[in-house]
Amino acid sequence: MLLLSLLHRIYKKLTGKYFELTYAQTGEDIIIDFLINAKHIKEFSYMDIGANHPTKFNNTFKFYEQGFRGVNIEPDPNLFGTLKKIRSQDVNLNIGIAAAANTEADFYMMHTPLLNTFSKQEADDLVNKGLSSIKEVAKIKLQTVTSIIEEYFKKKAPTFINLDVEGLDEEILRTFPFDKYRPYIFCIETVHYTNDASSEKRKEIMELMKNNGYKPFADTYINTIFIDAQLTQE
Repeated sequence: MLLLSLLHRIYKKLTGKYFELTYAQTGEDIIIDFLINAKHIKEFSYMDIGANHPTKFNNTFKFYEQGFRGVNIEPDPNLFGTLKKIRSQDVNLNIGIAAAANTEADFYMMHTPLLNTFSKQEADDLVNKGLSSIKEVAKIKLQTVTSIIEEYFKKKAPTFINLDVEGLDEEILRTFPFDKYRPYIFCIETVHYTNDASSEKRKEIMELMKNNGYKPFADTYINTIFIDAQLTQE
């Protein structure tokens, strides 16, 4: 943090401009960092569902570097080792998220790891469209969001939930215990993947979040950042 602060000052002095470091695919972490500061959120924690790589295209690593901690959920055993090593001060879980705990499901590991999914339909669709191919299928244990919050967040909702699980985002949100736990911020992938950025928004997710009292704060086309509507009234 001290080194980064020094680099900020040197760069500004040399160029007269300000820079902000991002690890996210399209700057989502910068937007969320701005929101945290604008709302004066002091106690910050995160749950990264579908963490994938620990730093590259990662929406929570910026906050890890700032000294915040959370839970990373990554079902791919090939990615999990690197995640556990680099994010050693986080809780890292090699599981998937589902409506029912203590079960397991097929996990489709694609040749493009960012597209890994528990959804056979999603995996087949990616193959049929020539966007990727299935590298391996593994049985992965599943847990519920509720059980993770109760065990690792002491029954208090994480401040921020990042959700990117290729095809199952909507299913997870439909079973999310909004009546019991209300994170301030969600970042959710809200388009279907294509290689030419031609996809339309997933209107079902937009409507689902609205019905649960969340409103869009920012949109990067790939992801939408939602905030609890009550937070905007503070």
